[in-house]
Amino acid sequence: MGITEIRVHGVADRGPEAMLDRPIVHRVAGDRDAGFYRASPDFGNPCNAAGGILEAYRWSGLTGGTAARTFSLVLLLPFMLANIAVWMLPPGRRTGLIGKALCRLLAATLTAMFVLSIVGVALDLIAWQCAEYPRCLAGRREISWLGDLLPGQRLALLAVLPLLAVVLVWWLGGRTWQLPEDTGPVPGPGADRLDAPAFWDNRALLLRLRSVHVTISLTSLDLALLLALAPHDRALPGNALLAAVAGLHAAALVLLCLPQLERPAARWPRRAVRLLRWGTLALTALALAYAAAPRAPWTARGGLPGYDVLVALLFATQMVLLLALAVLVLARRPARGRSNLLVTAAPLVVSVAIGLAVSYDAGLTYGVAEYLDRGSSPTPARPLPDDAPPLSPPVAFRWAAVGVSAALLLAAGTATLASRYRRAGRRRAAEELVRSEFPEAERAAPERVRAVRDRIVRARLADRLAPLLLTSYALLAALSLGAAGLSLLHHGPEDVAHWLGGMPLARPVIFATDLGSLLIGLFAVVLFGAGLFAYRSHAMRLVGVLWELATFWPRAGHPLAAPCYAERAVPDLTRRIAHLTAGGNAVVLAGQSHGSVLAAAAVLQLPAACRARVALLTYGTPLGRLYSRVFPAYLGPAVLRELGDRVDWRWINLWRRTDPVGGPVFPPELPRDDPAAGVDRRVRDPKSLVIPAGDTVPPAIGRHRFQPDEDLHRAVCDLAARLPPPGPG
Repeated sequence: MGITEIRVHGVADRGPEAMLDRPIVHRVAGDRDAGFYRASPDFGNPCNAAGGILEAYRWSGLTGGTAARTFSLVLLLPFMLANIAVWMLPPGRRTGLIGKALCRLLAATLTAMFVLSIVGVALDLIAWQCAEYPRCLAGRREISWLGDLLPGQRLALLAVLPLLAVVLVWWLGGRTWQLPEDTGPVPGPGADRLDAPAFWDNRALLLRLRSVHVTISLTSLDLALLLALAPHDRALPGNALLAAVAGLHAAALVLLCLPQLERPAARWPRRAVRLLRWGTLALTALALAYAAAPRAPWTARGGLPGYDVLVALLFATQMVLLLALAVLVLARRPARGRSNLLVTAAPLVVSVAIGLAVSYDAGLTYGVAEYLDRGSSPTPARPLPDDAPPLSPPVAFRWAAVGVSAALLLAAGTATLASRYRRAGRRRAAEELVRSEFPEAERAAPERVRAVRDRIVRARLADRLAPLLLTSYALLAALSLGAAGLSLLHHGPEDVAHWLGGMPLARPVIFATDLGSLLIGLFAVVLFGAGLFAYRSHAMRLVGVLWELATFWPRAGHPLAAPCYAERAVPDLTRRIAHLTAGGNAVVLAGQSHGSVLAAAAVLQLPAACRARVALLTYGTPLGRLYSRVFPAYLGPAVLRELGDRVDWRWINLWRRTDPVGGPVFPPELPRDDPAAGVDRRVRDPKSLVIPAGDTVPPAIGRHRFQPDEDLHRAVCDLAARLPPPGPG
């Protein structure tokens, strides 16, 4: 029939053999990272139920596969979440301009937070505090030599560690999956759409954003150095250098807010970015030279001067920006049928990104402090020995650690209560659905009916639970960031508790603070371990799902995030479909789960001549249930209708009640004459409640797992019948 069925897998890739249901396959296009596979003719039928050729597109090599790559994804996870917040903004010119500026500023604060955490370890804890105490240096050859140097020289030498950290994230975030052949036209008006040819080619913007973020990284380091040295010297060179660094830092933040940054044809942003880059390198070299300059001997006491103020200002700025972003998106009236909780997806996701960054930074800072001070952590309830170094990270970290830990506990409590709220009513409604859909329910075992009922309840609970979890977490996390501003007054949680209720109140607060610091550090360790084993253990596969969902969108918010795999996958699909349809053949593009999002993006990129010979099959898709609600400006209801129009409504979507991820694409109350009403087809899951004749066990409950079965084959045959006959277009 001249038809090729291309199957695109979701985030849980089981290999092209499982996708094609054939034992032996071979690659016909692409490479190991992303390739097209067909069944070998000598090992099974290479055709599908409609008589067409079967192909599988495997793209999972773009997101994982090695421990080093997965580890880098875990490290960049806060940046990845901050990046997708830009794409979650509601549609609208004002929301787009101001919202993008706020999201990019919040992304910049995460970059500064990353650098300041390394500064806190290298410059504050080691070079400034530990090096002044023989007990801290004793028996540690790697740092004992610091005791012979002056404070400024120690700061200049150990500033190499934050510089190396900046180089590391610059290298990790600088990779791209784009091929040289994928260069699109220069973006023009309206290029911020999924059907724009240049949508997946944002190399020009990425280079500019990377330069600005490197400027923010290095100037954050310079500020930490100069705030410690310039007030001590009280000399014109130090103060002038501090003012120049602060001005360059502010200029970088202003440049992030300008919409002209996204226009590759504009010349002055390119010149401004070049000036920032060279100015940053020059000022950083001068700051290091100034720190290493000879001075009269002096003794460092307490924490690194100015560092605690920088950290506190950073947390307070994040709270203000989060509130401004929340007000902006809430001021826009949600579309009909959309929840206000989902309208606030962007600030909610950014708050999660900040919480993860705090967990990384606090875990690193307190872990190193615990190692250096040999277990003698200073608190109002535990006086230090006379010869012990008073190693103390900024109190802002204690506020943030307590707040984020409490937010995680609140989210867990909310999940427990929400899952039990009206559970009996939800179970009764689900059981009625089971008995109405399965005529054999009266003959089935009660346990079997309850199992299917509970799967339906859990699938529906995900829609209600996710917004509540994010909201409860975000509210408390924002309050903790605001409380971190109290550290500007050098008051920690235990100090406030002591002032309010004396030592009886301070002791439990100290215990809760220490426990929160421990929990948040363990959370970071567990997250790193989960990322390392995500692609080696099926039990950790859900961690890999998070990475793949977070790296679908291009890097337009945070340039140091992991590379976007869709910038390679979407051109791969469009190029393959164009080749197959060039000779008059037709293509059934079948996307499972997240693969359906890639398939939809590819269809929107196809020229009209190719679309005339393409049909779309989606199953287990999150397009209607998640993407159209969370990314309304790019995959909202209007875009999904346009997608159907472009394939002349040769589109079938299979979904199940037991699926917690997939669902119908369009509302069920559409009139019958609406072409969108014929897209969604609900399939029974399981196929039967009782054991079929000739079998020994009842059919399994599929949930989100779709195997090639009669429902899938029937849909492919239906779509193949709608396609034009082979031949010239």
